[in-house]
Amino acid sequence: MKAIQFHRAGGPEVLRYEEVPVPGIGPGEVLVRVHAAGINPPDWYLREGMKVMPAEMRPTLEFPLIPGTDLSGVVEAVAPDVLGFAPGDEVFGMLRFPGFDGRTYAEYVAAPASDLAHKPAGIGHVQAAGAPMALLTAWQYLIDLGHDVPSPFTGQVHQPVPITPGMTVLVNGAAGGVGHFAVQLAKWKGAHVIAVASGRHEQFLRELGADEFVDYTKTRAADVAGGVDVVIDTVGGPDSARLLTVLRRGGTMLPVFFAPYDPQETARRGIAVSNIQVRSNGPQLAEIGRLLDEGKLLVGVDSTYPLAEAGSAHARAARGHIQGKIVLRVTP
Repeated sequence: MKAIQFHRAGGPEVLRYEEVPVPGIGPGEVLVRVHAAGINPPDWYLREGMKVMPAEMRPTLEFPLIPGTDLSGVVEAVAPDVLGFAPGDEVFGMLRFPGFDGRTYAEYVAAPASDLAHKPAGIGHVQAAGAPMALLTAWQYLIDLGHDVPSPFTGQVHQPVPITPGMTVLVNGAAGGVGHFAVQLAKWKGAHVIAVASGRHEQFLRELGADEFVDYTKTRAADVAGGVDVVIDTVGGPDSARLLTVLRRGGTMLPVFFAPYDPQETARRGIAVSNIQVRSNGPQLAEIGRLLDEGKLLVGVDSTYPLAEAGSAHARAARGHIQGKIVLRVTP
C-alpha cells in the first residue's frame, strides 16, 4: 500500500509518499481501507520531533513513522473477537490517542474497534475524517469528558461546566478545528456564543450560530466582552491571560493549548482553569455522529489534498488562519 512516512524529524519536506506493507490486525482490531485522513496539530508536532514538549519529556521516536490519528473509511476485515463492525461498514475515528501510533496517513490501517464509530450516512468521508480529534476535544471539554484520567498538565480530572440556556460562552480562535466545533456545541446547548477570529471568518461563524463576532485584528475581546461564563481558548500563548478579564466571578477558563495563568490572579477573580488531553473514544463518536447525521453539527473543510501531497497540506497548516479542517483524500 501507499503511505506517508518520515525518516527524520523536520519540516513538511520530510514527508515521503512510499510503499509499505499492509498492516495485519490483532485482537480487538479491524482493518480499514482509508478514504480520508484528517490533519491535526499533533501530526506536525510529531513530524517536528515533538519539539513542542520540554526536552526531558520528549519521547524517543523510532523511524520511519507514519503520522495521523483521524480517518474515515470502510472496514475490510475484523478480528474474531470484534463485535459491532463488519466488512463493508463505513467508519470514522481517532486512533490510539494520546500516542503516536495512529498511522492514518495510509491506504490501510489497523484500528482498535473501540476507537471507531459508524460514519454518519449524511456526510462524506472528507467531512467525517475532519471531525474526530477536533470535535472530541470540544466535546470532552464542554459536554462529557468520558473518562477519569487526570490531565497531564495539571494532575486534575477535568469537570465540564454544564452549559445551559442563558449562559455566555466565548470561543477564541473560533474558526479553527476545535473552535468551530466549540461554537456549535455551545449553541446546541443554548448558550449565547461570542466568536473571536479574524474578520474574513465572520460569515462562516455566523452561519454556525455565533451570536456575536469579534474581529481580533481590529478589537481586543477583553475590551468589548464581559460577564462571560465560559471561555474556551484554542489559541493559548502569553496573551491568553488577557481573556481572564471577560469572565464573571465563578467563570471558567478552558485553554486548549498551553497558556500561563497567575494562580493568585485566578484565585482573586474566582476563576477556575481546567484543561484536558483528548482521548480516543468510539462511543462518544457514535453520539457525535448522530448529531452530524441530523445536521446539528457541521464540519468546516478548509482545504483537501491528495495523500501524496501531505507535505503541501502541512505547509498549508503552517500558514495558519485555517477555517475548519485540512483533510487528505486517500481514496479518490
